[in-house]
Amino acid sequence: MRTCLAAFLFALAAAAPWAPAAGAKGSAAEPTQQAVFVGNNWDGTADILDPRDGFRRIARLNIIPDIDARMAEITTDPERLGYFLAIRQLIGEGHDQYVDDMFSSNDGRLLVVSRPSLADVIGMDIASGEIEWRFPMEGQRSDHMAISPNGKHVAVSDSTANVVHILETETGEEVGEFPSGDSPHENNYSEDGELIYHASIGMVYTPADQPQLDSTKGERYFQIVDADTNEVIERIDMGQKLADAGYPHMSSAVRPMALTPNEKKVFFQVSFLHGFVEYSFERDRVTRVANLPNLVPDVPREQYLLDSAHHGIAINDRGTRLCVAGTMSDYAAIVSRRSFRYKLLKDGVKPYWSTTSANGRYCYVSWSGTDSISVISYRTRKEVAHIEVGDHPQRIRNGYVQRSWVDSLDDSSAP
Repeated sequence: MRTCLAAFLFALAAAAPWAPAAGAKGSAAEPTQQAVFVGNNWDGTADILDPRDGFRRIARLNIIPDIDARMAEITTDPERLGYFLAIRQLIGEGHDQYVDDMFSSNDGRLLVVSRPSLADVIGMDIASGEIEWRFPMEGQRSDHMAISPNGKHVAVSDSTANVVHILETETGEEVGEFPSGDSPHENNYSEDGELIYHASIGMVYTPADQPQLDSTKGERYFQIVDADTNEVIERIDMGQKLADAGYPHMSSAVRPMALTPNEKKVFFQVSFLHGFVEYSFERDRVTRVANLPNLVPDVPREQYLLDSAHHGIAINDRGTRLCVAGTMSDYAAIVSRRSFRYKLLKDGVKPYWSTTSANGRYCYVSWSGTDSISVISYRTRKEVAHIEVGDHPQRIRNGYVQRSWVDSLDDSSAP
């Protein structure tokens, strides 16, 4: 019973009330309310939580209602079957990956989900649970996504084709793409929607993990992309930038990232680093490296989860504190941006992601090993709510659902 009355009261006070949907069809927009979406990767489900009501679960969506049809395609295609099994063994820790990333449409009608093992992206009607559109990858696996601030487009990484597809949120139609390095991964839109910050991570599933073998990991870049033209404006080797700043033999694989509110700096994680890097766009250089505790000093690099010492970083609305998922060490950390002082929280096993709440005051951390998420206050640096979710939660995203749908669920559960 860690989700208590205090959690309910803080959430009720902090969350915005329902609001008219942006960009909805028709003359009158369908009213929406804020929601928190949790993707349960191994379950093939997504939990929808109400931040106004103690993070009560509104619904659990089946993200793979078409699994029989997809498996029929996979098992009759030797190449697809080979990749499907490889994803299970090399990336999924013996499990199939069905929900990597997800974003709701601004009108709260659709949930757009990348499904790695099925090598596609779908747009699902939240109310009916039906798939409205499906976009198969050019390659063999889908990965991290981002949604444009106006909600019109999603960017999705195509892991083996080394491209990022730009899709219309409403229809799933591809409207562009841009090239990446090996294993495209993280995507973030700028606040004005004009840029996409993208990173590729290379061959994280190979056993060649020692620094002297780093070149075998492939081409890994941090990219700044024009969101209107899909032109790659700048391509940066962060491993070289780290070496130039006095940090040699570090990986070029940029993992999750967090931009400061003015977007003058970016904080990012790299493979094998217990901590994160601060990079200045204005100075075009690495300015600092934050070293956080390594609580597994005897674990060899070859046993790190997909080369991730840490995987998940977010920043509060004021840009003063960061929230870090210490994946291999089983902690979350709230870190002062100015001093890099930190407080560790150990409320689960294998934290896999961190997301700042819609109001900027809280950090959501997924504990993939214990099937739960934490809500952590940036101000107090304490957990204020703990919610049980599905099997292997990874991405957590803020979004919207239609208020009439929530009301219909409440009505159907009334005595």
